[in-house]
Amino acid sequence: MMRSPDLLRLSTRMFKTRPMRTWLTILGVGVGIAATFFLVSFGYGLQALLFNHITTSESLLSLDVYPPDSNVVSLDGRAVATMENSQQVLEVSPVANVPSQVTLNGFTGDALAQVITPTFFKLDGLKTEQGSFFTDSSTDEVVVSSTVLKLLNATPESIIGKPMAISFFVPKPISTSEVSASIDKVNTTTDVVQHTLTVVGVISDDLVSQIYMPFGALPEFTPDTYTQAKVRVTSSDTLDSVRESIKQQGFTVVALSDTIAEATKIFSAMQIILALFGTVALVVAAIGMFNTVTIALLERTQEIGIMRSIGAGRGDMMIMFLTESALMGFLGGVTGLLMGYIGGEIFNWLVNLLATRLGSSPLTLFERPLWFILTILISSVIIGFCTGILPARRAAKLNTLAALRYK
Repeated sequence: MMRSPDLLRLSTRMFKTRPMRTWLTILGVGVGIAATFFLVSFGYGLQALLFNHITTSESLLSLDVYPPDSNVVSLDGRAVATMENSQQVLEVSPVANVPSQVTLNGFTGDALAQVITPTFFKLDGLKTEQGSFFTDSSTDEVVVSSTVLKLLNATPESIIGKPMAISFFVPKPISTSEVSASIDKVNTTTDVVQHTLTVVGVISDDLVSQIYMPFGALPEFTPDTYTQAKVRVTSSDTLDSVRESIKQQGFTVVALSDTIAEATKIFSAMQIILALFGTVALVVAAIGMFNTVTIALLERTQEIGIMRSIGAGRGDMMIMFLTESALMGFLGGVTGLLMGYIGGEIFNWLVNLLATRLGSSPLTLFERPLWFILTILISSVIIGFCTGILPARRAAKLNTLAALRYK
């Protein structure tokens, strides 16, 4: 029986006797590991990037409530109060829309004014690109989308803190006789109300030209109905029951958590596909490692015969070759992690360089969970170990006399 230090020293002899071949084999395994690590961490990065930009903890517990297409049920103050009275509901944030025109520095553009309570921002998962949101005590502040900046030829830095003139087209109350006289008049009669509000924040939105303002900023407007309401429930366990209860009242209900669940399934499938691409390179590298260990067995056949003749057992031969292959797998894993990390950082830097020149904010495209890194390392050792099983068994079964005569 050989001593453990002697077995370890013999297992690492390939670094001295065949350094080029050994390190090329390790590099081959590293390339396979790097491809897998790069692609899967890229998938995790895209998933984290999406979720961090569209969700908050409050938005995952929120329901979007909309009035139905028919006029049978209205999303009015009474309906909002009914939702608020539920023990499973923490808060309700109604939204009313008012057409408007915004003016700044001689530029004018159309925008949809969303009259909201400040809690709407966190329930909708919104985040500011520049500045901050208004608070409950605010009555003269407004938050704008980035599309509004394009209309006004402004930048987020130049517009924060600036007064903005806004013309609101508020529906004009009309009498019952006027309603019966002209149905069209109900839809077209408006009052133009002008206010000057201070811009305190900018939200990244390149699709819709809209502004957000508190109800107190437009005292002339008292909505009879709301276009939308955000309902925050007490916990994820009560989300489905509250949704069904609101649906039974005739409203349309949408949950962001459903969208997140579907997106998670898509990203999981994408990560599996990316991992399969990386696994192909890893399998090729494992075949190369098997070839290296097999050649090492043939080159050291006489050496094995000598060791067997002076007392080394079959188990010693197996341990020696298995240790050698597992060590190459471990080093290949470490090399692959370093290559994948460096490659990811270079790719991320190039993308951010391009994004900065195009006016976008920097992004982090790669996410590397610790458990995933440990899984890569353990898997590389297992792959190396499994690759060396067959050559190790052949080494253990070699006949001592035949091994001594081998040339």
